[in-house]
Amino acid sequence: MTHAHDSAEIPEPAPEYTEAEPRHAKKVKSGRISGVWVAVIVALLVLVLLLIFILQNLDTVSVHFFGIDGSMPLAVAMLFSVIAGGALVALIGGARILQLRRQVRR
Repeated sequence: MTHAHDSAEIPEPAPEYTEAEPRHAKKVKSGRISGVWVAVIVALLVLVLLLIFILQNLDTVSVHFFGIDGSMPLAVAMLFSVIAGGALVALIGGARILQLRRQVRR
């Protein structure tokens, strides 16, 4: 003879929580500070690589620019050209952002 409680499933016990993991633990969102730290670490790695590049390319080269002549290490000349290119891209990008903001205001 079977009883109704014989066929019923036995409920599983509730999970136990420790003090390190409270019952109502909230996940902490990553904020701007964590993004800043990642950016700082990446920037430091890039600077180390750049320093290695400069130290390995110290051969002096002649540079001519709009009638100005001089000599400097190859890597420094390349670094100046990269900085000038980045500044040009930043100016064009900034002008485009200002143009889009004006369109949004209208």
